[in-house]
Amino acid sequence: MRILSLLPAVALGFAALALPQPVAAQCRLCVAPTATPETDSTIPVKLEVETNLDFDRLVLAGGGAGSATLGPDGSRQTSGAVMSIGGRAMAGTVTVRGEPGRAVRIGLPQSISLFGTSGGEVRIDSIRSDLPTLPRIGANGMLSFRFGGELHVAGTVDGDFRGDFQVDVDYL
Repeated sequence: MRILSLLPAVALGFAALALPQPVAAQCRLCVAPTATPETDSTIPVKLEVETNLDFDRLVLAGGGAGSATLGPDGSRQTSGAVMSIGGRAMAGTVTVRGEPGRAVRIGLPQSISLFGTSGGEVRIDSIRSDLPTLPRIGANGMLSFRFGGELHVAGTVDGDFRGDFQVDVDYL
């Protein structure tokens, strides 16, 4: 039986918000579009990682394939050669700060590749969050959400694995 350590499994990156920019008219008959209150904001979006997604340690039985699932609510499940997830495993937590009451689009990746400090690669896919269908920044100027995913291991992987991924946030 081997122990696969994933401390912390994922460090989170983010993309800056692309705000609408004024457009210069190309001719005297053309008029630059003006921003409407719905699309213009003086408060930029900021993204803060509160907690990294961390599968802690996985116990592998033999050299077969298996997976460990960590839900946004902290639920844990294993299958195949993965026998257990360490007790300190945590879903990731992100806080978005911006204009109170504004609707936002938050884009998470489909999968994340993690690379071992001594070589090797594992993959997290089925990234899920606890975001509502139409997320909106709260009256306090914040929106927090949690995320998790399914980690797949195969063969004789061993060591600490880390990776980054991008989260896109845009005002609607």
